[in-house]
Amino acid sequence: MQKEKLLECHRRIQPYIHNTPILSSTTIDNLVGASLFFKCENFQKMGAYKMRGATNAIMQLTETQKKAGVVTHSSGNFAQALTLAAKSLGVPAYIVMPESAPKVKKEAVKGYGGIIIECASTLAAREKNAQRVVNEKGATFIHPSNDTHVILGQGTACLELLEVHPDTDVVITPVGGGGLIAGSALSAKYFSEDCKVIGAEPFEADDAYRSILSGKIEGNTSTNTIADGLKTVLGDKNFPIIQKYVERIIRVQEDEIITAMRIIWERMKIIVEPSSAIALAAVMREKEAFKQLKIGIIISGGNVDLENLPF
Repeated sequence: MQKEKLLECHRRIQPYIHNTPILSSTTIDNLVGASLFFKCENFQKMGAYKMRGATNAIMQLTETQKKAGVVTHSSGNFAQALTLAAKSLGVPAYIVMPESAPKVKKEAVKGYGGIIIECASTLAAREKNAQRVVNEKGATFIHPSNDTHVILGQGTACLELLEVHPDTDVVITPVGGGGLIAGSALSAKYFSEDCKVIGAEPFEADDAYRSILSGKIEGNTSTNTIADGLKTVLGDKNFPIIQKYVERIIRVQEDEIITAMRIIWERMKIIVEPSSAIALAAVMREKEAFKQLKIGIIISGGNVDLENLPF
């Protein structure tokens, strides 16, 4: 059933997304002793894989719901994704953003025609303001990661990777809210022989790692990480998928994320954000475990604040 849903989702959203390139680097392969295939969602519309899930979620709404609009709370990439997807489909978009969200991401949301509601930088404030928009405008709330249609949409990036490289041994994705890794895990289950899915997460925001260990959704007491897209926590819709189908989570240090980001910029000549670089950082940290394997890396996005680079 999920296999059919993934295929239907992919067909549905294709006119609105890019089938992004898969790049490789001999230098990086030699560095880690494995064959790496980078699914470059930094080249996706609005610069991140989240365009996929946002588009799929909006396309599931009734005409009445579309007229009233959609609302989400997001510090960055999903805000842009939902706004652009809504614009493509002629739907109003209300975006609750914390005051601390990068300026470049706020400007992008405005540029796509989104209506921004700023709030304090807490989850409680974000949820309260999003609910207010639902009550006042009748808009439909779409969660950035804990939504079945969003999860299926995000899984299509891995699906496309496996179409080109069906013999991939491992797919590694960043883990923030859990939508990308859950969707990728479903695609790996249904569109590969025996491809394992592994998550990469900062030590500074390792809620997914601890959630798998404890068997329940854990929070973060602090999120002092450069990977601003990975500060969110798992949800009740994606966590069961992660528990069932994700092999494990690798945690990495901040300096490892920065090193991996720099290597991608220098060697592959592409712009990736810190949250994307973490997947390569995980391979570099555990090189011995990945020797000689074929590894798919989901480069989740490239929306970088150029005024605030870590190197």
